[in-house]
Amino acid sequence: MVEMVTQRRRAAGVLLAGALLLTGCSGGSGGVTRSSGDRSAPGQAAPGQAAPAPTVSQAPDGRPASPDRLSTFALDVDTASYGYARRTLAEGRLPDPADVRPEEFVNSFRPDYPRPKDNGFSVTLDGARAGAAGWSLLRVGLATRPSDGERPPAALTFVVDVSGSMGEPGRLGLVKESLGLLADRLRDDDSVALVTFSSDAEVRLPMTRVGGNRGRLHDAVDALETSSSTNVEAGVRTGYDVAVDGRRAGATNRVVLLSDALANTGDTDAAGILERIDQERRAYGITLFGVGVGSDYGDAFMEKLADKGDGHTTYVSTPEQARKVFVDQLPGHVELRARDAKAQVAFDPATVESFRLIGYENREVADEDFRDDRVDGGEVGAGHTVTALYAVKLRPGAAGTAGEPGKAGKAGKAGGAGTAGARGRVATATVRWLDPVTRAPHERSGTVDAAALTGTAIWDGGHDSLQLTAIAAYFADRLRGGQLPGAPALSSLAAHAAALAERAGSASVRELAEAIRSADSLDDSSDPYAS
Repeated sequence: MVEMVTQRRRAAGVLLAGALLLTGCSGGSGGVTRSSGDRSAPGQAAPGQAAPAPTVSQAPDGRPASPDRLSTFALDVDTASYGYARRTLAEGRLPDPADVRPEEFVNSFRPDYPRPKDNGFSVTLDGARAGAAGWSLLRVGLATRPSDGERPPAALTFVVDVSGSMGEPGRLGLVKESLGLLADRLRDDDSVALVTFSSDAEVRLPMTRVGGNRGRLHDAVDALETSSSTNVEAGVRTGYDVAVDGRRAGATNRVVLLSDALANTGDTDAAGILERIDQERRAYGITLFGVGVGSDYGDAFMEKLADKGDGHTTYVSTPEQARKVFVDQLPGHVELRARDAKAQVAFDPATVESFRLIGYENREVADEDFRDDRVDGGEVGAGHTVTALYAVKLRPGAAGTAGEPGKAGKAGKAGGAGTAGARGRVATATVRWLDPVTRAPHERSGTVDAAALTGTAIWDGGHDSLQLTAIAAYFADRLRGGQLPGAPALSSLAAHAAALAERAGSASVRELAEAIRSADSLDDSSDPYAS
């Protein structure tokens, strides 16, 4: 598969996954340490004490493992990469490795993390041994409180692509169906504007209160037709002009871009557009939600826009997925819990030899910028979860002797068997965010010890939730040509996913298993990563 991916990278020139709910796969796996932590005073010292850096070793994919003890990244709830990969595989094609982002595969599923009682985050850490000597998987899970139905009003500016490419089946027709669903779902005190673009942009509906105007909104959506080329720049610029003019104090002000993101007119490299988005985000708090459609989709272009706009992306290809995004998940898209959210994981060099964060490459933040609230982070809505998975190699003294019962510590309290000699703090994870209204900074932390990562193997019983995270991460990394420690063959991954779907009765996990099988069938070479 490496050769296939390499050839495709050379040839290439090197939005619904949705946040899918896994039912029946709660975080009841052994070896788990959970902590919501107390809210920290803004500006507190970095988690953990200063210490010599861990030994630099080679990561399994040939890249250097982290030479320091800190891993810092902006939170990301995007899921478009997974949705588009599933669509591509269903059509008999492997996705472009450049379009595969493991964190979006992982975050397409919502583990059953504990939820905070307030508007902050819960912090959950757990793990297990991987299928490679000395290596474990560490999962950092963050979750916000679901909506209670008392969200603030929303002021939404829909920017709809009506260029010629949107005329293909499953594009503009699906967008119109999605907006029709949303028009019936919004509250009377919400406001909506509609902008369309092809070669130029046009305001079809100025910012208008929904109450008493649903028919007017439906008429504007029903009248949408395709024409001409794709000037995303004109659409986004006009959309933000309308959003600024119609912004409402105390409301969630958001631009929703619905497009295949195949820009071919105006500024097509996103640079000029990104500057405007960043200015409006900082000045008025207007954020961007990108919804991708189409079998040919400008995934990287859309993701850059959403990241700069402090928003997120998803991908839809069926009416069922559209309903999930615009009906089931509506509160999470319009009710914010956190702005500029970042995470920092501090690894203990006395316990950890090396570590690697799986994904989040384009969301990296300099370690020293973690508490600099001028540095852009991620936006997180009500009921969202964010998961980060690490491959961690423990030092021999910390790893203990696998398979022998020992002191389990906190891991034992959670139901996991300890490992003889397994000892020491592995990591402290801290999340920092700004209150969406007051912009006041807050923090919460959680910790995990060595016993939680060495007690049992990832594929042992009792790890269903963690298994799902690992399957999604392994799958994504394989699609982009990586090699994680203990990565099973694609056929084995598919079998694990199918068994998990059967135990959970989960349609979304069955879809994951089918996608892995499709990828396996497209690889006619021997699998160099089979464990």
